[in-house]
Amino acid sequence: MEGIQEVRDLLRISKNILITSHRNPDGDALGSSLALSLYLQEMGHNVKVAAPSEYPSTFTYLPQIKSFFIYDVHNEELDPFIDTCDVVFALDFNALDRIDRLGAKIASLKDAKIIMIDHHLDPEPFYDYGLSETTASSTAELVYEFIKQLEFRAPISMEVATCIMTGLITDTGSFKYNTRPETFTCAAAMQATGINVKEIQDLIFNSMKVKQMKLLAHALYKRMEILEEYRTALIVLNKYDYQNFDIQRGDTEGIVNYMLMMKDIELAAFITQQPQIVKISMRSKGDISVQEIARNHFRGGGHKNAAGGAQYGSLTKVIEKFKEVLPQYMEKREVQK
Repeated sequence: MEGIQEVRDLLRISKNILITSHRNPDGDALGSSLALSLYLQEMGHNVKVAAPSEYPSTFTYLPQIKSFFIYDVHNEELDPFIDTCDVVFALDFNALDRIDRLGAKIASLKDAKIIMIDHHLDPEPFYDYGLSETTASSTAELVYEFIKQLEFRAPISMEVATCIMTGLITDTGSFKYNTRPETFTCAAAMQATGINVKEIQDLIFNSMKVKQMKLLAHALYKRMEILEEYRTALIVLNKYDYQNFDIQRGDTEGIVNYMLMMKDIELAAFITQQPQIVKISMRSKGDISVQEIARNHFRGGGHKNAAGGAQYGSLTKVIEKFKEVLPQYMEKREVQK
C-alpha cells in the first residue's frame, strides 16, 4: 500500500472507524469487513461495519455478524457515528456509487481519511490511501496483506481467520479460480490458527434450506436454456418465480455456478427480474471475459471469469440483448485460440 507509514501513524491511537462494503454483500465483502473490524478492535479502535443492504443468511455463523449495520434500515442510528468518524475503510468496491446513499454520506465527510482495499478493475479516485491489486483472489486476501503491513505484531485470532477464510473460499469458488501463490499462502496462514476449514466449507455450501433446493431444481429443470452454438447456458428467473418460491436475498446464491459443471459449457449467465431492475450474473471458463460483457453492455463489472451487471427495462429486452452480444465474445475467443 502506498502511504502505509502514514496509515500506521493514523492508526497508532484509538479512532472511530467505519468499515463499509457494497450492496448485497457476499462472502468476501462480509468476511473481509468483519476480519478487519475484529483486528482493528484488538488494536483498540472503536469500529462499526455497514453495507447498504442485507446479507445472505448463509453467513450468520461469522463472528460479530449480528453487529453488522444495514444502512437502508439503520441509517438514523448509524449517521451520528459516521459524522464522528476519523477513518473510513472501503472494502471490496472501488466507487462510492456502489454503496448508494451510504456513499453520499461518506462523500460529505470533511475530515475523515478514506482507505480503500479492493481487487476490482479501474478504481475511482475517492480515497486517500489504497491497496488495489486486481490479481488478488479476494479482498479478504488483501486484508491479510494489509494486516501484515500494519506490523501490529498481534497474532491473527481464529475469529479473524474464519472471516478471511470465508472470503477466500467464496470468491475463488473453493480455490478453483482467481488464485495466485499468495492466495494459498494466506489460506495456509489462516489454517495455522486452528480453524476448521471443512466446517467452514460445510457452513457455506451444505446449509441450504428445502426451499432453496427446490428453487435450484426448478431453475435447472424448468428455466435453463442451452445455447449449444456458443457453448453457453442461460437461466432466467422472472417475477412469478420470485413469488412462487418466496425468493429472498441469498436464496439464488451459487445457482449460476451449476451450469459450468457441464463439460461443453464455457459461459453461464443467470438473469433475474427484480422489482425495479433486471440483474445478470455471469461465470466463464478459461479466456472468456465475462467482465467485458458486464462492463460494455450491462453497466457492471467484476473479474475475468466472474462478473455481473444490471439494466433497467423489461426482462425480455435484457435476454435479447445478452443473446445479441454473446456471439462477438465467443467468436473472439475462437479467433484467439
